[in-house]
Amino acid sequence: MSRGGGRGVPVHRLTVLFDAECGLCAHVRDWLVRQRQLVPLDLVPAGSALARELFPGLDHQATLRRITVVGDGGQVYTDDAAFLVCLWALADHRDKAAWLASPAGKPFIRAAVLAASAYRESTGAAGRRLDGPGGGPDGRGAGGPGERSGEGSPCDDRCLPPD
Repeated sequence: MSRGGGRGVPVHRLTVLFDAECGLCAHVRDWLVRQRQLVPLDLVPAGSALARELFPGLDHQATLRRITVVGDGGQVYTDDAAFLVCLWALADHRDKAAWLASPAGKPFIRAAVLAASAYRESTGAAGRRLDGPGGGPDGRGAGGPGERSGEGSPCDDRCLPPD
């Protein structure tokens, strides 16, 4: 799957790849599922067997370092764009996403991405393997889709934005 794939194709569904071993990521995942969605969001642990099955052409090691969202038309969003497309998908936050994507808002979305990355970095290094998140055969963990296996556990710098 290429970054440019699906350009110009309407988005009807998004898959958010999140780090199941990160407490911050689990918190954001839980927040996303509680929001009214204009575009349905599927939340899948990054690097899991399920993620590899759904997106065989994706660099799954990179999805553990950078927030990644995949559209149903092959679109791949990372870093700032991934945060923006998640907000855009939510009924109560679409206007905020449009403002954050504007020249006036770009510094704020960048600051949010950097703050999240700094938090993850400050909580320590977990040093897990690519097949670590979820742990279950479907990549969702032994406890199913609502499992919060990583909450409270240390995170490493897997979601740091590129330099």
